[in-house]
Amino acid sequence: MSADEADSDDEGVDRTPSPRADVCVVGAGPAGALVAAELSAAGHEVVVLDAGPRFDPDDRIDRMERHLRPGTDAPVWDTDPERDAYSSTGDREYPLNAARVKGIGGTTLHWQGMVMRMHEQDFELRSSVGLGDDWPIDYDDLRPYYAAAEDELSVSGASDDPFAPPREEPHPLPAFPPSYSDSLFAEACEAVGLATHSVPNARNSEPTGEASACVGYGTCKPVCPSGAKYDATRHIDIAEANGARVLDRVPVQRLDHDGDHVTAAVYATPDGEEHRQEAREFVVAAGGVETPRLLLLSESEAYPNGLANSSGLVGRYFMDHLFAGMGGTLEEPTRQKHVGFNTTESHQFYDRPDDSRTAIKLEFLNYAGPAPADIALTADSFGDELLAEIREGYGTHVAMGALVEQLPRRENRIRLDRSRTDDHGNPVPDVVWGVDGTTRRTIERANEIQRAVLVQLGVDIGWTVGPENTGPAYHHMGTTRMGTDPAESVVNPQLRTHDLANLTLAGSSVFVTGGAMNPTLTIAALSLKAADHVAERL
Repeated sequence: MSADEADSDDEGVDRTPSPRADVCVVGAGPAGALVAAELSAAGHEVVVLDAGPRFDPDDRIDRMERHLRPGTDAPVWDTDPERDAYSSTGDREYPLNAARVKGIGGTTLHWQGMVMRMHEQDFELRSSVGLGDDWPIDYDDLRPYYAAAEDELSVSGASDDPFAPPREEPHPLPAFPPSYSDSLFAEACEAVGLATHSVPNARNSEPTGEASACVGYGTCKPVCPSGAKYDATRHIDIAEANGARVLDRVPVQRLDHDGDHVTAAVYATPDGEEHRQEAREFVVAAGGVETPRLLLLSESEAYPNGLANSSGLVGRYFMDHLFAGMGGTLEEPTRQKHVGFNTTESHQFYDRPDDSRTAIKLEFLNYAGPAPADIALTADSFGDELLAEIREGYGTHVAMGALVEQLPRRENRIRLDRSRTDDHGNPVPDVVWGVDGTTRRTIERANEIQRAVLVQLGVDIGWTVGPENTGPAYHHMGTTRMGTDPAESVVNPQLRTHDLANLTLAGSSVFVTGGAMNPTLTIAALSLKAADHVAERL
């Protein structure tokens, strides 16, 4: 959606504040959407404010074609260079806009959809092996919320992971069957002693009342045209059906406050107006970058270092998962890209026996290598020569990936870059990020395991992503960490800030450690927990 198209769609849209609101939620991604759905279902007056646009679901086929066709650099989910400006001044460049989506639904509009519970050890890492820090809650505290989150996201899974934490109930939907290339990996994994299992996915393996079954477009990232993959617009729709108001393109500029309470979220509208949304309770669910940024932008005489920042830790302990990978070709068909998302993994090397490494989540990729169209559209040949080139380049690629845990480090942070401003004149976020020695050793270990499997399989290894060329998984975590000590954390175990009695932070920014599991299920579980605590206070 271009700016002109967005403006034309705005005719008659009411973005004035609600005269009465019990709860104001900032952010319409999975955390904010779940909080809004839960609290509006309980009969509370809810207003949701989001900086980005409301995308038309009927445009998804066009967005898929935009992704597949060459000749355009336009992003699948529209960005704004001024609105989304940022800096990166750490040891490693952090490409922030490569993966985030601002808009109703947030980054779930283009995520891959893998949803796993964090392990028991993740919550007690310092006590267990002397790394990182302990959470102020344990796995059992989050266990009922994990089950509820799996229901809300319609998770498909087989509950067959021998390394997973305990659970009482099966996944809501059956697991997807293993891809063809998973079957090729199976014998090699058995030979090297690596156990494999299915992958829980937030996409429908069979039809539900919310969506059809996955039909295998294979473009899950960056767009699911069928709607079978969960995205947060599902819960935004539920919230609106319950009576909640959801305003798009209204970036919150600051949170006004009086003593130990937030009084209003001050937001801008596309026509240049500025409004104050008052409420009894405020929930900021803007992600691991924009949540700390908003708190820092809300500085005042009472909070000269930023709102809720008496600890000085707002923005500190930024974490992400690192990618480790390896791949090549086989002398037999692998049916690459017939599925497009992971159906088999191994969590055998996830829990740590000591402090020598961090967690590893191993992935078997069925979408390595080019698609036939990729080869054809970039080739200089035609006719039989082009057909031969496609046959030569497609169908024999195979690869393994891994997510690697990054420990919380105080020097990794989100801060304000006061030398640059966004489209409203606010300092942009500066991502200060680097990779420590422990994480590097874990990436090396992941590569060792991957090489053993691929050599056993007979793969002609053509590429490796290791410590020197690793990159982030774009899982922003840890910048407003949870704890019981106000001097060492930003929010308490109920997700309410220590400094302000009516301000809750929901999402990955409250993570104390990140593990190596994709974070969205934990984000959803924590958001449901946060909603319960807010409801108790209303």
